[in-house]
Amino acid sequence: MCGLVGFLEGVRSSGMDEASALLGRMAATIVSRGPDDAGVWADGAGIGLAHRRLSILDLSPAGHQPMASAGGRYMIVFNGEIYNHLDIRRELAAAVAADGQGWRGHSDTETLLAGFAAWGIRATVERCIGMFAFAVWDRQEQVLTLGRDRLGEKPLYYGWQGRGDAACFLFGSELKALKAHPRFSADIDRDALCLLMRHNYIPAPHSIYRDIFKLPAGCLLTVSQRRREPRIEAYWSLADVAVDGVRAPFSGSAEQATDALEDLLKSAVGQQMMADVPLGAFLSGGIDSSTVVALMQAQSSRPVKTFSIGFHEDGYNEAEHALAVARHLGTDHTELYVTPQQALDVIPRLPGLYCEPFADSSQIPTFLVSQLARQQVTVSLSGDAGDELFAGYGRYARNSRRWARVARVPYGVRSMTAAGLRALSPDTWQAVLGPVRPLMPRSLRKAHLGEKLHQGAGTLAARRVDDLYLESISRWNPADLVLGGREPSTCLRGQPLALEGLDPMQRLMALDALVYLPDDILVKVDRAAMGVSLESRVPFLDHRVVEFAWRLPQSLKVRDGAAKWILRQVLYRHVPRALIERPKMGFGVPVDRWLRGPLRDWADSLLDESRLRRDGFFDPAPIRRKWAEHVSGQRNWQYHLWGVLMFQAWLGES
Repeated sequence: MCGLVGFLEGVRSSGMDEASALLGRMAATIVSRGPDDAGVWADGAGIGLAHRRLSILDLSPAGHQPMASAGGRYMIVFNGEIYNHLDIRRELAAAVAADGQGWRGHSDTETLLAGFAAWGIRATVERCIGMFAFAVWDRQEQVLTLGRDRLGEKPLYYGWQGRGDAACFLFGSELKALKAHPRFSADIDRDALCLLMRHNYIPAPHSIYRDIFKLPAGCLLTVSQRRREPRIEAYWSLADVAVDGVRAPFSGSAEQATDALEDLLKSAVGQQMMADVPLGAFLSGGIDSSTVVALMQAQSSRPVKTFSIGFHEDGYNEAEHALAVARHLGTDHTELYVTPQQALDVIPRLPGLYCEPFADSSQIPTFLVSQLARQQVTVSLSGDAGDELFAGYGRYARNSRRWARVARVPYGVRSMTAAGLRALSPDTWQAVLGPVRPLMPRSLRKAHLGEKLHQGAGTLAARRVDDLYLESISRWNPADLVLGGREPSTCLRGQPLALEGLDPMQRLMALDALVYLPDDILVKVDRAAMGVSLESRVPFLDHRVVEFAWRLPQSLKVRDGAAKWILRQVLYRHVPRALIERPKMGFGVPVDRWLRGPLRDWADSLLDESRLRRDGFFDPAPIRRKWAEHVSGQRNWQYHLWGVLMFQAWLGES
């Protein structure tokens, strides 16, 4: 695992020494992604590449980057792992022998370059099983290509900064590296801020800065000095995989499907255990991480190192379940019970770790477990993505049931009813219905009834299940909060995906895998782990597993009210059912209580009305109202407030 950064100048440059020094400064900002080695390369064509290396495979100097292909045509900086690169090497044997130079080392970066020379960039990437981001300069064609893995495990930002002859195309693993370039303008994009306030993260292709973008997962981008407008093409599409899988479902028995899934997962886990450095796994004791660890231990001749953290607060501790699974499997288990102060001490580090505002509060325990693991290993496998592939989130079933009820009523009737409910504000409804509330049926005697009626109006006005999903995962309505911003369209709002043939639950799973997984879950893990120089790998995101999962009928994912049914069947072959069967628990911290207690002064300062007005990004009124209600204990607005707080904290350090 590594970090990369570079630039392509709008015109040719001759300041080689100056360019190399600048590249070194840019790469130094992401040293935690690669503390073991550094390299820069620049030439008179105006291209510069820099690399920070975390040595995982081929620890020798033969793995040093930037790396040139054997024939000298391609120069690459690469971040990630190609798990099947030895298989690709065998395919390339004849081509490598023909060039008369042979292999210089055994890194997957050298394998990629040989593939580019033999087959071209896209054809090589399509052969790869792995997680990656790369930038490769074609000296012959004078074209820069950026690439990102299929599911978006590894980050890659890019964009033009400056104008005319002074324009410069910047790219890199993290925004802080781009910011080190003198032409970076750092203009905050208020439209992207709208997305942050809705989701608590910023979905690709947007970033917090104007004219800087994230390369979408499964895509290649090409750009040159002659053709400055980047061209993006998808070499793999999860949406297509979902549609194709539903059209051609697995036709075998449940037992055959379980066998096939176990074989695929075992292969994925086995390949991801490849490393020349110590390796372990995060273990929460839940279905996903327990499955990964069980398959690791089944293929290891020694106890696998596993790591978990626990909290003393009720409702937030899974450590005891992880310990039980670890004891059964015989792993070398390390656990740490975190004090509130240890968790709180992470918060000042978050703006620097995430380099753009990011507000999933489970970023705190994710950093802590990464920090714990890094004391013993350099690579750690995780169970992320099991929920998105095997229908693990409760919101899938809830929103599917809501849609089944709503869709029976003609849209015109629902729309008129919704308009009537919205004709009065929530406060007005509360005032009107307050006196008669004691006379209402018990089911309607809800606190904050006016808000519930407006939420009901949103449900009635839904045109598709996507609308219910967006409502359920939205924090703020950005139009009520962000000054001068206009929320961009996304596949969740304004640009719905066709996803033909998918039922409501399958649509929700696909939307999560396209947006929430790469832009929240994988961002959270990548930045937390790389912040302590730990490589995190995700076996469920082997694209062969993803493609097979989408071929499985829903009856094998949800059965008798149990989510992830088929994954449970795989796990029960290794771990007793009694150790696993319990209610699902999120990986979180008690932010709601902390905001009323030890974090109150910190939050009060960031949410101060005069400070909000001075910064000029938010209307202070709705924020102050929610803050007062939260502090008083009237409401729990932790998710809304955490998004604002993370932006304000980031803004204070940017």
